[in-house]
Amino acid sequence: MSGQARHITVVAALVRDPDGRLLLVRKRGTQRYIQPGGKPDLGEEVTTTAAREVAEETGLNLDPDRFTTMGTIHTNAANEPDHTLTAHCVSVCLNYLEASHVSAAAEIEEAVWVSPQQAMSMPVAPLLHDHILPAILTPTTP
Repeated sequence: MSGQARHITVVAALVRDPDGRLLLVRKRGTQRYIQPGGKPDLGEEVTTTAAREVAEETGLNLDPDRFTTMGTIHTNAANEPDHTLTAHCVSVCLNYLEASHVSAAAEIEEAVWVSPQQAMSMPVAPLLHDHILPAILTPTTP
């Protein structure tokens, strides 16, 4: 299948703290920062996948009902060359205590809290750079 793009479907969680900072993670052996998340299990609800993946990657156990569905985005994968990505995006806001207990776990080498402006100058996934961050940084008019 050389030369043909392959496809990945994931759930990506936009995790924010009370100050509006974003939680970004970097997998072991990669350079780009991404949102916590991962591939859903067969038949798994999007918010259940988000809660499971956030727990696995950060040690934070959140109720799936806390996640709000944002929509689905189609883009290029960050760490898999010649792969396209369908990302079912969700969001959750943590309180200060929860945010202070986040740590890198499983395949995650680094977990960082950054402002959306800081994230734009970092090596981030196309999902973040081309879709999520512009939506956050673009002011909405009433």
